Amino acid sequence: MKQSEGKLFKYPKFPELIIHEDDNIIVINKPPFIASLDEREGGEVNILRLAKKYFAEAQICHRLDKETSGILLIAKNPETYRLISIEFEKRRVDKIYHAVIEGTHVFNDLKVDLPILNQGNKNVSIDRYNGKAAETIFNSIQYFKHYTLVECKPITGRMHQIRIHLATQHAAIVGDDMYRGKPVYLSQIKKRGFTLSKDEDEQPIMKRFALHSKKVTFTIDQKQYTFEAPYPKDFAILVKQLEKFDA
Repeated sequence: MKQSEGKLFKYPKFPELIIHEDDNIIVINKPPFIASLDEREGGEVNILRLAKKYFAEAQICHRLDKETSGILLIAKNPETYRLISIEFEKRRVDKIYHAVIEGTHVFNDLKVDLPILNQGNKNVSIDRYNGKAAETIFNSIQYFKHYTLVECKPITGRMHQIRIHLATQHAAIVGDDMYRGKPVYLSQIKKRGFTLSKDEDEQPIMKRFALHSKKVTFTIDQKQYTFEAPYPKDFAILVKQLEKFDA
């Protein structure tokens, strides 16, 4: 997303994001275009700052890429933060993401096991010798003529893991220009009756990469929690347009 577009984005009120809250945890459906934590530039609104204004002791238990929407877990006390952190560290948190990818791909429990090297400055690469173990399982959910809706289950939690693992399968997430994913334009899928005025530039259906943290399941203090986040408006519109014009 370009900086100029960011200025047009209206930040929601934190309580509107909450899916679940109890004495120990807040679960939100993170909107796109808001960083989880402070970024180097500073000053920008982020989920941690919004959460701390709502509840002073709030600590974010994991992070999502700025453009990624969906489930984000926030602890309300140090003990809950510690317990959830251990679950993530031990890889006992079951995470499900949905993504729209380029091309028709039949993924049936496809396991991508390719080490990822964090090169710093938000750049990662596949590196079989120096990278850290990274494993993701993919399943196709819905097929379109030119695209596929897929379920992504990261077993590990490396930076950009789902995005780069999909790119290795020639199945980049739409709109993910870092991994050569192209945006979807209505003119590409709606061949009849699509018109633009002379001065109008066509905008993509979705102005970010199509990745959403759909569902999280974990256990703390012998109690299992499962939370699910509906698609945000832009993701839902993309899927609806594909169902209508690219089925």
